[in-house]
Amino acid sequence: MTVPATTAASLDDPALRERFLGMVGDGDEYAAVELTTSLLDAGVPAQQILLDLIAPTQARVGELWAANEWSVAREHAATAISERAVAAVAGRTMVRPHRGRVTVACVDGEWHALPVRILAEILRLDGWRVDFLGASVPGPHLVTHLHQTGPDAVAVSCMLPTRLPRAHAAITACRSAGVPVIAGGRGFGPDGRYAQRLGADAWAGGAREAAGRLAGDWPPPMDDPYRTPFLGDEEYTYVVRQRPVLIDTALRRLAGAYPATGGYDQRQQEATAEDIAHILDFLAAALYVGEETIFTEFTGWTAGVLAARGVPAAALLAGLRLIRDQLRDYPAATRMLDAATASLRDA
Repeated sequence: MTVPATTAASLDDPALRERFLGMVGDGDEYAAVELTTSLLDAGVPAQQILLDLIAPTQARVGELWAANEWSVAREHAATAISERAVAAVAGRTMVRPHRGRVTVACVDGEWHALPVRILAEILRLDGWRVDFLGASVPGPHLVTHLHQTGPDAVAVSCMLPTRLPRAHAAITACRSAGVPVIAGGRGFGPDGRYAQRLGADAWAGGAREAAGRLAGDWPPPMDDPYRTPFLGDEEYTYVVRQRPVLIDTALRRLAGAYPATGGYDQRQQEATAEDIAHILDFLAAALYVGEETIFTEFTGWTAGVLAARGVPAAALLAGLRLIRDQLRDYPAATRMLDAATASLRDA
């Protein structure tokens, strides 16, 4: 496969990105790997291929799934091809470590590993010895690894706000082991505002920024690792502990609040149960950090996903109302539910 000279100098060409998207969407591993290695042969830096081709293509894959243009199966297959492309680039670009050692991992319950894999490769190309631990690393196992290897930093990723309580526990545990933490991922909020609240030593909006932070004045002075030991209050605790009851009660009452669900088949019923569970998980995360926008942004996004699948906003509004009815004695939770309801109605 040949790469045009104009493409070798830059990956801004939308046509090239569309070609790569077509390859991963068709499950064409051979073509995707051949394209990335051809770009390397043409002189395109590996960092540019990872960050300006593979990463934005994967973001587009997620958008296509949300718009119901791609199935879950196709999205998973495309992700696997992107991972093979990353591996192909990594296999062709060996850099001897000269900076130090970094542990890179997703927090417990976080399964979006490809962005973290790209970060690991960017840091490796920048001269770091990288221990890439992959998706959903339990906190105790992560700390054990730190004691065994003694890295200069831990990079933790959280793509979904629902993982913030576990991210908080991991950050506190890592810092108590004497290892500074740099956080990244959309789950930490716009500009990483929740990362600092959860005690992280630094935050990076992307792999380039993370590499720059680690290559600069690092490690930062460490203060008390337990300065933010716990953020959740009694409302958060109640929602988490009563989650199964809240879900079951909402499902039992749903047919009365939204009669269309009475004709749902098994698959639709399971999807509805998952949606209600997600509502509660995001509500709990919003309560944990005291940030209403976590919940309202999620419900707005969910409304768009459901609309793409032919489910009207009335169904989501009914679910929110059924949950609110059960949490009427909890002011912060009801305030967030009311805000989400108002936002959906305005939209």
